[in-house]
Amino acid sequence: MKNIIINFSVMIALLASCSPATEKKVDKKADSTEVKVNAIPAPSPENNTVLKSYIPVDLSTLVPIDVLNTKSTDVYEKYGIEFSGNCYSCDLASLSITKDTMIWTNVCDENDTFKIDDFSYSTEGSKTIVKTSERTYIITQIDKAPIYELVVEGKKLELNNKRVSRYFTTKKALSLFKEHDCGDFEG
Repeated sequence: MKNIIINFSVMIALLASCSPATEKKVDKKADSTEVKVNAIPAPSPENNTVLKSYIPVDLSTLVPIDVLNTKSTDVYEKYGIEFSGNCYSCDLASLSITKDTMIWTNVCDENDTFKIDDFSYSTEGSKTIVKTSERTYIITQIDKAPIYELVVEGKKLELNNKRVSRYFTTKKALSLFKEHDCGDFEG
């Protein structure tokens, strides 16, 4: 009987010593799973940071255009230069945005500029958002041509002798449009 009690005690001791070790192994797996779960969301903010530091190259050479033929389905006939603002009154502004500078320039006088250095920006798909203390500029690529639409929110943007257009294209793509220059106008 003494042997039975001793053997039974040893078995209970062995079972008791094995159970917590098994639980500890399970806990370690749970801990490692928790670490993996915590590590997965961490790259998301880094991806957002990468997006925030990206300004599309096209935004460095934007020239103003206007809707000329609303019924046209051909983007190169639908949009083109606004004759009055580019050729007659010369009061439109071109736009250049790089990672540290936003410059509005009169289309007829490259020395007539308005420069903004203090801004932040982010890119979300085809939309680039530039924020200053007074306004938010939302530049959306609305066609692959490339055609960009500008929406300015906040305090009214008043530039001396530089009128802001609603639509822009790149300087390089301007020649593709049906009406892309002032022709023989001498106004």
